[in-house]
Amino acid sequence: MKTLYVDERINYTGEELRAHWIYSRFGILGDAVVAFKGEVNVPRDKMIDISEVKENSYIYSPLMLNFIIEHFCNDLDLGIYRQRLFMVCILEELLQHSVPATRRGDNIYIHKNKLSVSIATATTVSTLIHVGLNIESAGTPVDTSGLTELGIQDISSLAENIMLRYIRELEQINDARCKVRAV
Repeated sequence: MKTLYVDERINYTGEELRAHWIYSRFGILGDAVVAFKGEVNVPRDKMIDISEVKENSYIYSPLMLNFIIEHFCNDLDLGIYRQRLFMVCILEELLQHSVPATRRGDNIYIHKNKLSVSIATATTVSTLIHVGLNIESAGTPVDTSGLTELGIQDISSLAENIMLRYIRELEQINDARCKVRAV
């Protein structure tokens, strides 16, 4: 699995959550995780979570650390498991920074405030995951916390460490699968 932290600001609109976006934009072919910072403003027609559309919710943050993950397997159950595993990797990294974070399902909270947005979906060729962590929290539609107010200033190192944790987990899962004999 390949990773890339992109230094340029890329605003997330939901349009980025599509098959081969990573390959089209960055030339990375195959399973990959890309991280970047930017505003998140997802119009309803680009929202993936139907329950949020029905609730007339919207997704906005002035600045988020975004991760797009693409695995070339279109099993949505497996994609959701991977989404949850990625959230655990984020939680573990935040705890290393003494951030009082907790995970509830596919989101990270600081006390009662949301730190993250997260969704997994499937295409005909892949599963896709988007995770956003608030860097700044002003103007969000729900009570949120941001990484900067939690004392995390080095966003690129945080992103790199999270992606590395995820890859290590996937490698360890593969090793565990390969080392057992059939019964």
